[in-house]
Amino acid sequence: MINFEEELEKFQPSMEVDQVEDAIYSNNYDDVADVVKELLREMRPD
Repeated sequence: MINFEEELEKFQPSMEVDQVEDAIYSNNYDDVADVVKELLREMRPD
């Protein structure tokens, strides 16, 4: 059986949407297309 009191004690609320959005946008990650473009640019002889 599930002990609801025990489960409620373990509960941790998830981050608010604004907090998640800030966490995502504060990381400067390139998408895959940008990474491939940069690799191709580095491989191309000048």
